[in-house]
Amino acid sequence: MMRPLNEEKVFKDPVHNYIHVQDTTIWRLINTAEFQRLRRIRQLGTSYFTFHGAEHSRFSHSLGVYEITRQIISLFERNQYADWPKEEKLLTLCAALLHDLGHGPFSHSIEEAFDMNHEDWTCRIILGDTEIHNILCEVDPELPAKVASVIAKTYDKPIVVNLVSSPLDADRMDYLLRDAYYTGVNYGTIDIDRIIRMLRPHHGRIVVKESGMHAVEDYLMSRYQMYWQVYFHPVTRSSEMVLRLIFKRAKELYHNGFQFEFMVKPIISLFKDQLNVEQYLKLDEALLQTAFMQWTTENDPILSQLCERFMHRRLYKYVELEPQDMDRIDEIREAFIQAGLDPDYDLVVDFPSDLPYDIFHPGDEVSQKQILLLDRQERLQEISEVSDIVRSISGLHRGKVHLYFPEEKLNIALSKFSPSITHIFKDY
Repeated sequence: MMRPLNEEKVFKDPVHNYIHVQDTTIWRLINTAEFQRLRRIRQLGTSYFTFHGAEHSRFSHSLGVYEITRQIISLFERNQYADWPKEEKLLTLCAALLHDLGHGPFSHSIEEAFDMNHEDWTCRIILGDTEIHNILCEVDPELPAKVASVIAKTYDKPIVVNLVSSPLDADRMDYLLRDAYYTGVNYGTIDIDRIIRMLRPHHGRIVVKESGMHAVEDYLMSRYQMYWQVYFHPVTRSSEMVLRLIFKRAKELYHNGFQFEFMVKPIISLFKDQLNVEQYLKLDEALLQTAFMQWTTENDPILSQLCERFMHRRLYKYVELEPQDMDRIDEIREAFIQAGLDPDYDLVVDFPSDLPYDIFHPGDEVSQKQILLLDRQERLQEISEVSDIVRSISGLHRGKVHLYFPEEKLNIALSKFSPSITHIFKDY
């Protein structure tokens, strides 16, 4: 049940101009400790090492996703579309606002290092003993479980899930626009107003009016370009590799009984895989960067050097591995060992890949992973069936394989490599 504020609240936003908050519950959720924590989690992790403007937070992104969702629902209500379940408005807005609540510091890097999932943590925070849980329960004792089920994609009304998580959802639309704005690139500048105008609720899911196909093509192409030009930029990947090596080394030392000069309980619980919600909420980028700075003087040369690299942007250099050398990775690792290097910490092989769009194959059942176009005769067609552009970028795309390494160590070791191995590193 929506409970209007006495006076609408607005946030000035560089992407959407204004973000409008009209409901008491949404306003209270924004002002919880759990949601405010997102100010201390960068949206793009370590991308600020590559694009200095990429300092924006999960907080601003979450507000943006809420605003796009609010605009879409407002469109549906103004046009009185019969297929939109009006009673689900507050649930949908809450799920949009809270969808990234469980992101940890440096987001996807920490997830890969410790085998975590931010959506699982989002649900745990919503269902746990938190301010957010209590506010949702005041509206309806079942609301926390409903919001969690939308985020987990198990809610029994897919049309609600579609707005928050689908190939054409509010989350993707905001992060493309916001990430492009803060990184200074033009790839993510999609025509969001037209996309929103072309969305329709239809038989339990969100579809796109046929005349909006070209705007959606542009959106999918923008997403494709952002992944390869921004998210998978090799310098950003280098910073992520160093970060993961820090996590790896620190965890390894802890389990071997190393006595850290600086350590805090949330990080200990992280290493022991015993984090509870209270401890998890204390993990933010300020805490980890404090730890990294302290660890630059720890009595372990591997950890201290890795932390110094990360804190002072002395990242690993990289070379592109040519296709004919792909089967030589074991040989390269052995060459590092013979030269006195540690391939576990002095060599990282990166295989970036992305699925820009999950193409529909004839005979398959149409899933929530596909974008459907609605023509004037109320017939549905999956977009890749009619768009050459979408077909061209569909399916799994693998990027160039890169080898990452510490430059000064490689320079010393090069003379010990065989000519064929030395040739691989000639262009760094």
